[in-house]
Amino acid sequence: MLAEVPAYAELQEQTAAATESLEATAVLELGVGTGETARQVLARHPEAKLVGIDSSREMLARARGALPEADLRLARLEDPLPPGPFDLVVSALAVHHLDAGGKQDLFRRVAEVLRPRGSFVLADVVVPEREEDVVTPIDGVYDLPDRVDDQLEWLRAAGLEAEVVWTDKDLAVLRATRRQRPG
Repeated sequence: MLAEVPAYAELQEQTAAATESLEATAVLELGVGTGETARQVLARHPEAKLVGIDSSREMLARARGALPEADLRLARLEDPLPPGPFDLVVSALAVHHLDAGGKQDLFRRVAEVLRPRGSFVLADVVVPEREEDVVTPIDGVYDLPDRVDDQLEWLRAAGLEAEVVWTDKDLAVLRATRRQRPG
């Protein structure tokens, strides 16, 4: 990833930093990959229990080496999510593999597994406003990034209060908090 994503280290740092002000004892990571994002998030939430999903057996094997205490499961983003409830759901460089409809569906399902006032931190490749800000290679088939504004709208439609935490060219970190249930 370091070679493919020019600001990879900064994206990881900003993702974990976006969780610092949150109370998180139950964490779900979507697309755990090598475990780097989880490692940085858990450093800020050392008491948290992590459930992570990934569609790659190879990535899960690598993540198990870095996260021996985590509950890591083979699953796709399109599959039902672990039931939760979770204080925090985090995903870095995974959701851009879904098309627009897939993202909207995922955001609804994330909202369902979050506790009221729980948060979703999404760090990913996005379509930037300026064409010259496209620096991360995408193939247009497996990589399907969307605009930040569209993703904010979809997060809000899922019942989440969404904001931009950080951007750098074609990368963004968004934080979305589940609204309190009425009553």
